[in-house]
Amino acid sequence: MKLCVFVLLVLIHSAAPVPHSQRNFYTSSSQVPNFPEFAVVGFVDDVQIVHYDSDTQRAEPKQDWIRKLAADLPKYLARETRSFMNAQQSFKGNIETVKQRFNHTGGVHILQWMSGCEWDDETGEVKGYNRFGYDGEDFISLDLQSLSWVAAKQQAFITKMKWDNDTAELARYKNYYTQRCPYWLKKYVTYGQSTLNRTVLPSMSLLQKSPSSPVTCHASGFYPDRIMMFWEKDGEEVHEGVEPGVSLPNHDGTYQRSVHLDLSSVPPADWEKYECVFKISGAQMLSVKLDLEKIRTNWGHPPSDMTTISIIIAVAVVALVVLAAVGSVVIYKKKNAKCPPSSETSSESTEKLNPPEGKATKIPV
Repeated sequence: MKLCVFVLLVLIHSAAPVPHSQRNFYTSSSQVPNFPEFAVVGFVDDVQIVHYDSDTQRAEPKQDWIRKLAADLPKYLARETRSFMNAQQSFKGNIETVKQRFNHTGGVHILQWMSGCEWDDETGEVKGYNRFGYDGEDFISLDLQSLSWVAAKQQAFITKMKWDNDTAELARYKNYYTQRCPYWLKKYVTYGQSTLNRTVLPSMSLLQKSPSSPVTCHASGFYPDRIMMFWEKDGEEVHEGVEPGVSLPNHDGTYQRSVHLDLSSVPPADWEKYECVFKISGAQMLSVKLDLEKIRTNWGHPPSDMTTISIIIAVAVVALVVLAAVGSVVIYKKKNAKCPPSSETSSESTEKLNPPEGKATKIPV
């Protein structure tokens, strides 16, 4: 499974409820210009809650409700900072070890760790995740069902053998991901329920760059991002000529998404049969009919009419901001989670990349 070094929020073509999740993404980089050597970005239900990097060396809350939690638990931010600093020191050696495994002596390289859990508040089901990636590909991951490590690369096999033999540590992992991680996830959901459980409907518009371009249905300002957005013809969903987009974050914590429809082979008389549909769980359905008079375009307007141009520029800027702001984050296409705060313990092992309390020590050579 491929990994990326930027955030690309998951496109889920379903409006059904999904489990709550915590996701912590650790990134250690080598020879990446103008970028911290180490960074951590934490999410709860796709909402960023914390940031740490080797330049600031402190955990910074990103939501008001996390600041409230920190006020109620005075040791919270200090504990998170210590955990991230310990991981920073460990990852500095980790990436060098992995580079040696692959015979990489120079160049740009990335070592990444995703850790955390999911909790279904309806069924009570809990899942934990612990995965490592190197240069955009899986390296090694923990299978909690069998309590064994899965080496995705031949270079990770030596680590698998050593970690599989540490049965006591594997048992602590199981307890951590099935007990402690869900405990903190539930606490986050309680503090952030007014934000995480809200539903906001979007504004919808039709855009077209030129007469020969696809028509874009653009929805902006919705929350959460678990939505369905598609084109219909005569009440039936259309797939041919449709290019779906992905959700991108707005500056206010809401999302935007577009879906494009190629009308090059559609007779103008049939345009009125098409409709763009937006569905979000627990809310009413919104739709906008394909009407030539409603399409905002870049032609046929005086220079002072910059509405459509502004929208297109705004979308591009948001995309660039996403890439720049969270360039250190890895998001898997499925099963993501965040590691909860960890208590400070002494560094006891040089054989573990990430003991249950969220600390990272060296990959064995």
